[in-house]
Amino acid sequence: MVSVYTTIPVIKNRSPRDYLKRLSLEAKWAESAGIRGMLVVSDNASLDPWAAAQLLIGATERLVPLVAVNTVYMHPFSVARTISSLGFLCERTVHLNYVNGGFQRHLDQVGCELDHDERYDQLAECAEIVARLLRSPRPVTYNGKYFQVKAATVTPRLDPAFLPEVFVSGTSDKCRAVQQRLAVTRLAPPRQIDSYQGESPLAGTGVRLGIIAREVSQDAWRVARNRFPVDSLGEKLHEFSAGAVHSNWHLALSADAIRSAEPDGAYWLYPFRSYQTLWPYLVGSYAEVAELLARYLEFGVTAIVLDELYTEDDAHHAMLALEHAERPRAHSSRPVGGQGNERGSCRAN
Repeated sequence: MVSVYTTIPVIKNRSPRDYLKRLSLEAKWAESAGIRGMLVVSDNASLDPWAAAQLLIGATERLVPLVAVNTVYMHPFSVARTISSLGFLCERTVHLNYVNGGFQRHLDQVGCELDHDERYDQLAECAEIVARLLRSPRPVTYNGKYFQVKAATVTPRLDPAFLPEVFVSGTSDKCRAVQQRLAVTRLAPPRQIDSYQGESPLAGTGVRLGIIAREVSQDAWRVARNRFPVDSLGEKLHEFSAGAVHSNWHLALSADAIRSAEPDGAYWLYPFRSYQTLWPYLVGSYAEVAELLARYLEFGVTAIVLDELYTEDDAHHAMLALEHAERPRAHSSRPVGGQGNERGSCRAN
């Protein structure tokens, strides 16, 4: 069955105390609902993702941090050592989402002059080195264009039970090539379902989206429009910032959002269009949302990363819709949400 993650809360306009409380609360909501993990983003305007991942581990029993790894910021040896350290100290796993950067000003701030394809090549080298350092019983030597290690080993050794699942984010042809090279799942926001053609066009893909589902469609839309009201300033901000984002998926989704001002069935782009979220939303009754979700799953989707949880109900309603969507696929034996190797808590005694 599909693996489900949610997304870490944004830090904007929150004090340290308030943010820690909110992070712990949303993590517990997710865990209670059977969600497998939480995506931890990585950019110049967010917490250090590894510090946030450790906070998530400390606040939960099983929730898996899905850590965004931007290879512009970190050497692969540091990535592998951090994973092995968390595995040793906390007896927990983390999953990895390799990203290559988005906002040009963030890349400029750290002196990155690599172009789009070069950053994906750098990403691939990093992912290969991390995998070898975590898996190989022998010292690792790797002579790449961007990274090199010589007879390197990571101590303490990572228990194989805690090896990370790996994702790569993007929609470009280069990203797809790297996905094939690494044999991993690709994460991307879903476009309107009728834009996909061919057999299993989303095979090996995870999608990022929000879900607002209720028993009755009108109730779901009432929640959705109250949460994401019309915001003309946000629309202008989105138009202004779109050109500064060097991201194929962002540009494509922006074009879709401008063309489709109104919802297309359960598929809704206005929260993205008005810069209130970065992802599409599925809104409607359980049956309506499930019907659309089922089509994405039939096209090959294997993972879903939900938007931030605004209320505890968000998690439970989203999982109910997903359970409806999964019913024709009930031959699978794995429970909804997935089961990771998450036995430790890493709490201080």
